[in-house]
Amino acid sequence: MAENVYKVTEIVGTSATSVDDAIRGAIGKAAETLHGLDWFEVVEVRGHIEEGQVAHVQVTLKVGFKLD
Repeated sequence: MAENVYKVTEIVGTSATSVDDAIRGAIGKAAETLHGLDWFEVVEVRGHIEEGQVAHVQVTLKVGFKLD
């Protein structure tokens, strides 16, 4: 059985709509330049408030991908 080795990097996605959109946008953008993406972990969720309303959310992710 082959062993896998992973590299872990941290990325941040933002969205004015939802946490889910921030995650999907960040993963989609990372997939444009990183290959072998395998998993992610949400590390932190933050937001920005304007005039008493949530203006946007910011999600920090750890993303793991297999090394060749």
